[in-house]
Amino acid sequence: MAVPRAERTPDTAAAIALRSQSLRGPVACVDLETTGGMAAQHRVIEVGIVLLEHGEIVEEWSTLVHPGIRIPSLIASFTGIDDSMVADAPPFADVAQEVRRRLAGRLFVAHNARFDYGFLRAEFRRLGLKFAAPVLCTVKLSRALYTEHARHNLDTLLERFGLSCIARHRALGDAQVLPALIAAMESRRGVEAMHAAVTDALREPRLPPHLPPELADDLPEGPGVYLFRGETGTLLYVGKSRNIRSRVFDHFAAEHRSGKESKLTQQVRQVEWIETGGELGALLLESRLVKELAPTGNRRLRRNASDCVVRLRRDGQGLRPEVVPIADADLGLDADPVFGPFRAEKDAWRAIEGKAREAGLCLKMLGLESGAGSCFAYQVRKCRGACIGKEPRALHDARLQMTLVPLKFKPWPFAGAVGIREPAPAASGVLIHVIDRWRHLGTARDEDEVRALLRVEGDAAFDADSYRIIGRALQDVRPRDLVQFPARRESA
Repeated sequence: MAVPRAERTPDTAAAIALRSQSLRGPVACVDLETTGGMAAQHRVIEVGIVLLEHGEIVEEWSTLVHPGIRIPSLIASFTGIDDSMVADAPPFADVAQEVRRRLAGRLFVAHNARFDYGFLRAEFRRLGLKFAAPVLCTVKLSRALYTEHARHNLDTLLERFGLSCIARHRALGDAQVLPALIAAMESRRGVEAMHAAVTDALREPRLPPHLPPELADDLPEGPGVYLFRGETGTLLYVGKSRNIRSRVFDHFAAEHRSGKESKLTQQVRQVEWIETGGELGALLLESRLVKELAPTGNRRLRRNASDCVVRLRRDGQGLRPEVVPIADADLGLDADPVFGPFRAEKDAWRAIEGKAREAGLCLKMLGLESGAGSCFAYQVRKCRGACIGKEPRALHDARLQMTLVPLKFKPWPFAGAVGIREPAPAASGVLIHVIDRWRHLGTARDEDEVRALLRVEGDAAFDADSYRIIGRALQDVRPRDLVQFPARRESA
């Protein structure tokens, strides 16, 4: 419904004047509340629109929308909108023309605009209607103007600029703060900087003619995984990015293409994507999909039967490294130390030899050189003589163990499984990546899903790529985002 000027609160009145020299034409500041983060699966539950002419607010309008499905409890707690509130609300079909009339011929402005724009396009598409508009994202604008800051979510920006929102996480409330937010950005950075940032943000990216033109509008600007398919639906490539839209366009930018990538992009006829809440989710999903689907254009992350580790075995004289497949190695908490993992046996031996040469170890004692007498390194004074008994074998073994420490397979640092929290797509709640002994068991949205994953944790196989991804994530994870689950009791 339209909000009369007399009913505006003082906070809203303070934002009436946009005062931005860069956005003087017809503008619609838009925000949506939805049942989830995926436009193809979830539905709109509230629309808020603030219309501006020549920098002045001329109308504010909002409506609840019956989504036709239940509102998840997580969304209800986040937005304050539950099933009872939308029980008598109109479906989107009944308000579609009202929404379309207000947005027609206007610049579509939103925070995380691709989310709101993508949801509206999906709702119109279900009705057999097309909707398109030039889009300006205030997240993208903030990133361009304030490169020194890492965070650009709406709460952070409101605090940074000293602004308030009378109804946070409600569609009209969040839409109402956008005019003041844009004005504050311009006031701090100046008209010229704002004009340049807006011009750059509105520059239309180009796609090759063999892809549908609406793809440019549909691609999201958040983290996730994208899939390229060919003529017959053949999966060509799986990739990940912090910004799916930007990365997909990079593939088709001539200045970024190698001969191999050019050949790949010429074959692409369909682009699909799955949004994640952050980079960890994108990395884990990319690794899993590449192994499960084996796209023709991916090599690095495909399932590798030659993944291996190095362990030290004791022969009649001392310690000697041997390479064994990961499947044959004991990677448990109480196992003897192993080193790696490596993608292939040759990589393992190359790493061992490199460390040995750095430390002045004897390649003959390690099985890397044959022949009688001293090793070649001893002859050029780069071996301490273990090959001819000059260095005690026990000392050589101790130095070997110390030398390989940087390559050591890290023991699992927890008593049981852990969860790493990450925002769900479009900030619609929280996801928990459940991990046990370096194995990604799955990603859960609530406690029931966590319990289900922990019950079947024995089915997850160790994966070298996931080990590397999880290892890096645990180094950077904030304590508040790490959940430790009780260790499982072994049955008697």
